Amino acid sequence: MSISLAQPESQSETTPRNPGHSTPWVYTPAIDLLVGCGAWSAPLLLMTALAGGGKAAHWSFAFYLLALLFNYPHFMATAYRAYRSYDELTRYRFYTIHVALLLALAGVIAHVWYPALPWIFTLYICWSPWHYTGQNFGLAMMFTRRAALDPTENERRALHLAFIASYVMLLLSFHTGASGDPMILSLGIPAVVTLPARVTLAIFFLGASAWAISSLASRGGWKATLPTATLVSTQFLWFLLPALVELLSGKEVPQTRYSSGILAVLHSAQYLWITSYYQRREARAAGNAAWSFSRYMLILVAGGIALFVPGPWIASRVFHVDFGASFLTFTALVSLHHFLLDGAVWKLRDSRIARFLLNSTDSGAASEAKPQSAFARGMAWLAGAGVGARALRIGTVAALLVWGGLDRLHFYYANVAASLPDLQRAAKWTPDDSSLQLLLARAEASTGDKEAALRSLQRAAEVNLRDVSVQQAYAEALIQAGHDEEAYSLYQKILALAPRNADALVNYGLLAHRLGHDTEAIDSWQRAVDVDPGQTNAQLYLAQALDQVGESAAAARHYRAYLEFVAKQPGKHRGENGAVISALIKVADADATAGQMAAAMKGYTAAMQFAQKSDEIPLQSLALMHSADLLERLGKPAEAAHSYQQALKLDEQAGDAQAAAIDWLNYGQFLRRQKQPEALVFACFLKSEELLRTSLGKELPVIVKEREMSEARLGKGAAAVRGKLPEFLAKAASLSSLAAAAKPA
Repeated sequence: MSISLAQPESQSETTPRNPGHSTPWVYTPAIDLLVGCGAWSAPLLLMTALAGGGKAAHWSFAFYLLALLFNYPHFMATAYRAYRSYDELTRYRFYTIHVALLLALAGVIAHVWYPALPWIFTLYICWSPWHYTGQNFGLAMMFTRRAALDPTENERRALHLAFIASYVMLLLSFHTGASGDPMILSLGIPAVVTLPARVTLAIFFLGASAWAISSLASRGGWKATLPTATLVSTQFLWFLLPALVELLSGKEVPQTRYSSGILAVLHSAQYLWITSYYQRREARAAGNAAWSFSRYMLILVAGGIALFVPGPWIASRVFHVDFGASFLTFTALVSLHHFLLDGAVWKLRDSRIARFLLNSTDSGAASEAKPQSAFARGMAWLAGAGVGARALRIGTVAALLVWGGLDRLHFYYANVAASLPDLQRAAKWTPDDSSLQLLLARAEASTGDKEAALRSLQRAAEVNLRDVSVQQAYAEALIQAGHDEEAYSLYQKILALAPRNADALVNYGLLAHRLGHDTEAIDSWQRAVDVDPGQTNAQLYLAQALDQVGESAAAARHYRAYLEFVAKQPGKHRGENGAVISALIKVADADATAGQMAAAMKGYTAAMQFAQKSDEIPLQSLALMHSADLLERLGKPAEAAHSYQQALKLDEQAGDAQAAAIDWLNYGQFLRRQKQPEALVFACFLKSEELLRTSLGKELPVIVKEREMSEARLGKGAAAVRGKLPEFLAKAASLSSLAAAAKPA
């Protein structure tokens, strides 16, 4: 029922109530308060919150089962009123035919043009709480009038505005900040704007509703006002409480999931409570004493299945569209049609509605017999007592019930059981379900079947071309499988869909770098950090790439950014010790180049200490070598020599022949610059050459040239060094003071 249910009538439209009627109750006080007024909301919401925990899949299945018994039938309840006869169909033809056709067209568009789906689904999500609000307000007004309270215009307006305020408060919550759900679009209003507005609306709801209830109670007593007061508290629990918890605790309440879970069940039960009462009274008034609630519910359950279940299954199979996207499309469009149709058929201005819900004595105008068209006669036959019509109805209901059961079993296999055989069975039923294929790929990968997992991801990507997360999952699997060219091409398509997707930009840059497109890689990483400066991987990759092309100053900026983010969130960067130490050294190098010697030495010291703490011996040695070079530039040769010697000891401990060779070369060049004996310089070069010959590193020609030049300078003394190389090396590595070492060898 929409909020139009209880709009104020003009004097001529007002229908008198039965003077002999003095009770506001519809069924019984207990049923009306618990179900109709939502008094069971508090315990059920609390139970749902406490029982969630690690059993999310089981709870989602429970709500999916409840949808079959509550949610789907509640949609069918309105459709049943509007489509059950030719007269009703034509009476609301704008909604039953024209709006239905427009929404069907929107469904076709959403199936062939994926970007339309988030707009449709967002409209559904934003309209749903308005629908719930309208029903609560409409029922509140119904109860006041059944209790002969006759709310004044001010009382009605206060309650009306209070309910609207609660809805607006929720709507602002939906559109605060960026949306975390790709199916829901957000206006992105800053919290600094919405926070005061939401607080003001909450205060207004509490004040206006409290005044209206108190005013009603002062005239009719609290007992007569109890149903209306209960509906106000239900509105508070459904909409204000989650928002207040979020505002006061800072903990976000997933309102869309909250609204589509137990809240949808509560609303649907409330809807079935009032429509079943109306249908029973209407049937009895028409002389149908055999009306049965169980038969009515069977019709609604079967009809609800018809509204929601066959569509996605058929569309997915026939048109090979994603089952999940098709399900969301049907859910949103059927709901939107329900919202519109509901506002048309449930109005107290309609004398038939007022007669049964308000106990009006006006029976309404007698219906006139009209000539029937062929379509009307067909509908009359279908609803008739003929054997063929009965068989068709029974067969259709049975088929729909079986289909609904299979749909629930499919959901159980895919989301609760979730074992590999169950997922494979579910995938046979709906092969074009990208979400299911993703689950199947994860299960296959856990068994070690990487090829099968890759095929499942490929299937998911093929049926859901517009979902960036699905495409990325497939692209990442291609990278892991070594299919870089395919992944590179796929990321180009992903970035065409989402050019500001930072994760995609980072991975695309990595692939471009691997495939030799370094300029493209740098550009991609630069775009990634422009979109999200907190992308530490992009900062690091960009720094390394810029460093390789000689742009040391630019590289240092990104190394610094990387280190700043690591320092802020060290827990997220465990296992990146090597990268952190290398970045510290690179930043210190840049400081040294810029003449900031103190900052450079501080950086090298930090790198050495971190490397020692994390047992990164080669990097500790590298930091010592760089600090030695800086100490020499600062005119501290003895300290520089000590750093070189420490680095050489660490190289020997690590067993890294190539690093040791380079360090012996650097140490030899240092000794020569410091005018140390040529024999010691030659010994360093000889050791460097000896270490590198086995690995044939690219530095070998440089080392050989240095050794040859030193050997030429040393002359005949070179043979003595060769014969006693360990002694000369030990002497070079133990120099405690360069002044002392300046004596002839």
